[in-house]
Amino acid sequence: MRRQRNVKIVATLGPASSSYEMIRALHEAGADVFRLNMSHGEHAEIRERHEIIRQVEKDCNSPIGILADLQGPKLRVGKFANGEELLVEGQDFRLDLSDEEGDINRVQLPHKEIFDALEPGANLLVNDGKIRLRVKDCGRDFANCEVTVGGVISNRKGVNVPDVVLPVAALSDKDRKDLEFVCELGVDWLALSFVQRPADVDEARALAKGRAAVLAKIEKPAAVKAFDDILAVSDGIMVARGDLGVELPVSSVPPIQKRLIRKCRTAAKPVIVATQMLESMIESPMPTRAEVSDVANAIYEGTDAIMLSAESAAGQYPIEAVRTMNNVAMEVECDPNYTEIIEASRRIDHSTVADGIVSAAREIAEKTDVKAICCYSESGTTALRVARERPRVPIIALTTKPKTAGRLCLSWGVNTVMSGEVDRFKTAVIYAVRAAKAEGLATEKDMVVVTAGVPFNTPGSTNILRVAPCEERLIHSSETE
Repeated sequence: MRRQRNVKIVATLGPASSSYEMIRALHEAGADVFRLNMSHGEHAEIRERHEIIRQVEKDCNSPIGILADLQGPKLRVGKFANGEELLVEGQDFRLDLSDEEGDINRVQLPHKEIFDALEPGANLLVNDGKIRLRVKDCGRDFANCEVTVGGVISNRKGVNVPDVVLPVAALSDKDRKDLEFVCELGVDWLALSFVQRPADVDEARALAKGRAAVLAKIEKPAAVKAFDDILAVSDGIMVARGDLGVELPVSSVPPIQKRLIRKCRTAAKPVIVATQMLESMIESPMPTRAEVSDVANAIYEGTDAIMLSAESAAGQYPIEAVRTMNNVAMEVECDPNYTEIIEASRRIDHSTVADGIVSAAREIAEKTDVKAICCYSESGTTALRVARERPRVPIIALTTKPKTAGRLCLSWGVNTVMSGEVDRFKTAVIYAVRAAKAEGLATEKDMVVVTAGVPFNTPGSTNILRVAPCEERLIHSSETE
């Protein structure tokens, strides 16, 4: 099922989208990757949704990526004797480890690690930043605070600590169990929450053992500061603007988003822009103009994928939300300004032979009448490099590995085709040409660019490029590499 756009769409599954009929309809409407939110649903429900996705994939003969989003540690206050209290600006309020129910003066914060990291002057944000506290003095089991923004505080509301790097692992005990469960199921991607440092990603990669690619969610100021190091150890990135907009001034989020997208593209690693993209469509069949502009801007910036959360998981109009994203993407990519912006932001990197090969493939495809760039890619590395170039012609990635096909569903412009085993370049050319014709991208009279690495099955070894005719007679008469 080849899309008429390059940017990919990620749709979160939930109560509104758990049946075979709905998941298939979402895929046919434009969803390329499905997100399983491990914060909600028991393992049995997650397993059932995973099985349905794989059945849809088989029935539609179309690779579908599956992303399991780990919950991460949840920092929350305790309970109040009255259920809630109204805090007013300027009053004192204490957080401590006591398990006594809270009142107007104090409440439990059952996270010793927060007290270990706090310093006077640090800010704490409660209930998505609706309430703000500034630490006046603190110790190993308490923090005396001043309320700088008041409001109603109630049982188990979340706490954000934006000013310090917390000594909290990104993986909780629940996350470790969930990680093992979804890796055994066979998901393609793991999204890691609460990332603060590269070591958080390293831990997840060690536990995944190559069974799934690891995507780091950037949702904390510490992750923004350490982004280059986090990107280096991650397979992909999610710009999770929800918590990022809570812990940082909202005005800083757009430039951060733009900067992170460009860095991901330079590194040839897929990036998702997520959170509140079409939030009004949870209850309305039509998005706001501002939401459409937000989606369009992410596409103009060159993101690999855009994501729906509650819109498709719990909203009243999940199919309409996917269709809206699909239509916006197609409209943007038809705009001549889009091509100009994407090409102006291209950073030429010829540091390796493989980089030079894919850059040359893009140049040849754009300056001649070549119809597609076909890359034989067992690990997906070559396809990611081609996607980084953002060529004007379609990209076909041929692989023998379903896992690689699933992971590439997240990458800009990549159409993945399962291929037979290849032991020489001539065979790769034959498979590539047949795939281009089967996908409707070329005819017998056309040509395609084919790239591959020899010896085969060596990740990152791209070293051959050929402009191949699509006429069967001419393919078979070409010289053997």
